[in-house]
Amino acid sequence: MLDIITTVIILVAVGLGAGTLGSMIGVGGGIIMVPALAFLGLPPTQIASTSLFAVASTSVSSTMAYSRQKRIDYKLGAEMATFAIPGAVIGALLSGQFTAQDFRLYFGILLSLVGLYVAFRSSILKEKGEKRRSPGRRAAMYAITFGAGIISSLFGVGGGMIFVPTMLLVLGMAVQKVAPTSQLTLMMTAIVGVFTHSALGHPDYLYAIALSAGAFVGAQLGARWSKKAKEVLVQRMLGIVLMGVAAKFIFDWLSAR
Repeated sequence: MLDIITTVIILVAVGLGAGTLGSMIGVGGGIIMVPALAFLGLPPTQIASTSLFAVASTSVSSTMAYSRQKRIDYKLGAEMATFAIPGAVIGALLSGQFTAQDFRLYFGILLSLVGLYVAFRSSILKEKGEKRRSPGRRAAMYAITFGAGIISSLFGVGGGMIFVPTMLLVLGMAVQKVAPTSQLTLMMTAIVGVFTHSALGHPDYLYAIALSAGAFVGAQLGARWSKKAKEVLVQRMLGIVLMGVAAKFIFDWLSAR
């Protein structure tokens, strides 16, 4: 069992890496922080709420950085948040229904899908051309973002992994604005999710602050490097790691049966 000082140092480092990668790719960072908290043995409600606390820190930092770069579509981000926020409240309320083993199974499945998305994200980014934002496309976007809000608070991962492909594939949004606008939506959604979890008494605040401190700095770095980084190799490596962690979660669930 790690002592508290060592644990805090590790979580700051995890937050730094998660914030950097989450800001660069637009997926939040919770996909890295949740496994770290799970391996520390926290119950599902504390995992989701503590990670989401740090995700909120990442998204605030990223949004500040991207705002200075004038890369955010504020109108679209606010529209998406309007539908994601009710989902975030529902997700926080549902998070207490999971046993530790069920959490590992469902998060393992989610993580494997995220790993595939991250690994092949460059292929998705080849989608070009603004699509006509018809009522049907907007309705699909609103339904998807509502579901993303639920997942955001239920697992503590943020909804960026859903917001990003939705903006690319459903709306055909310009690539350079996708991750920044995702971070704005994620910021508003995560903050509401954090308040809901806090009202229910879920977060471990010491762990949350340690993760948030690293994540806030990492998000600034990720936003700065996102214009210059050659992301393909990083994405493939991260995708493989995430799928490996997902396999571990699913194997743990099978072993406990």
